[in-house]
Amino acid sequence: MTISFKNDYSEGCHPRVLEALVRTNRVQQDGYGVDEYCQRAAALISEKANSPASKVHFVSGGTQANMLVIAACLKPHESVIAATTGHIYTNETGAIEATGHKINAIEASFGKLTPAHIRQVLDAHMNKPHVLKQRMVYISNATEMGTIYSKQELTDVYNFCKENDLYLFMDGARLGNALVAKDNDLTLADVARLTDVFWLGGTKNGALLGEAIVINNPILQEDFAFHVKQRGAMLAKGRVLGIQFEELLRDDLYFDLARYANEQAMKLKQAFSDKGILFWEDTITNQIFPILSNTQIEHLAQKFTFHHWRKINETHSAIRLITSWATASENVEALVREIGQL
Repeated sequence: MTISFKNDYSEGCHPRVLEALVRTNRVQQDGYGVDEYCQRAAALISEKANSPASKVHFVSGGTQANMLVIAACLKPHESVIAATTGHIYTNETGAIEATGHKINAIEASFGKLTPAHIRQVLDAHMNKPHVLKQRMVYISNATEMGTIYSKQELTDVYNFCKENDLYLFMDGARLGNALVAKDNDLTLADVARLTDVFWLGGTKNGALLGEAIVINNPILQEDFAFHVKQRGAMLAKGRVLGIQFEELLRDDLYFDLARYANEQAMKLKQAFSDKGILFWEDTITNQIFPILSNTQIEHLAQKFTFHHWRKINETHSAIRLITSWATASENVEALVREIGQL
């Protein structure tokens, strides 16, 4: 059996989360997210984000979170701007378009949007009302490329959005990994202050399932729960989500798990670097993209599974390796040994 470095959600959940679910299993609670666990978890998120006025909604998955936020925030004639690498553009089966909203995608270096990218899209849609009105900017942190936004970069994007009447929405599937990355200078409080809405991912960082949507802009808070319910995302047993986030956040286990995942990826990155192997993107989170020869890829694939990311030329491709909160150190060591033999 091969060892998987294909994604960061192959395992179930952290043992403490599972124990919390078992411990509270027979406790009666109200449903649909008004249970005491969801209330406490929401309060923890607001506290750690230093944003008491934010409203928190728990949903089961990332595509669901993205679809809900965009559908709830935009009018029928409005669209969302995203990088061509953005998850809503590449991997969500047209979920956003199915709600009636176009994605204006643009190529962006390192998977990160800048004011110049956004301006380029706006300038191409000047003939209003004959073209869609851009109303939201979608970014990911960490990005789908494993890169992160600096505090200055996020500030610049946010200020540009405010100047141009755009909402800024951050996909936080791997926000934990971004916030504990080696060179990161953003805090959760910065994210809350510099976005209109973001979500904190649990599925890829220790939870069995679940994401926490955090709405910072009061304009977007009104009636959001109606959208959650109407689109089938309001779980009767919402407690399952609240219990997990409360356990992950009460003593910052959430960030410890993300830090561990990053550290394991950096061990692999160092092993490739020691062999003189280059990377498609220079990342500092839990995703790495080494460029290998077809022969080297075939050699590693005998013992490990990973994603074939992009063909570079006839003889080389970039692969993606991902570590998680549950990646066993012995599995990392095994891969490091194989890298040494390339």
